[in-house]
Amino acid sequence: MNDKPSRMDYRQHQAARRLVHECCNYDEGNCLLLDDGEPCVCVQSISLSLMCRWFRVAVLPLDGELAAALLYRG
Repeated sequence: MNDKPSRMDYRQHQAARRLVHECCNYDEGNCLLLDDGEPCVCVQSISLSLMCRWFRVAVLPLDGELAAALLYRG
């Protein structure tokens, strides 16, 4: 697995945005893990690269094709 963030194309970004709603830390557009008393937007919902470690490990594998395309590039 590649630890370097992968740049997504538009189709992949749309698939990832749908997936963020499956994350247990996603709350109405915000990330509960990043909340320090102030709401913090879910970086994965606005980014074109994989930034959130939790998303990479726990959520992205729910879409095997997307995970393979982003994490296991040759």
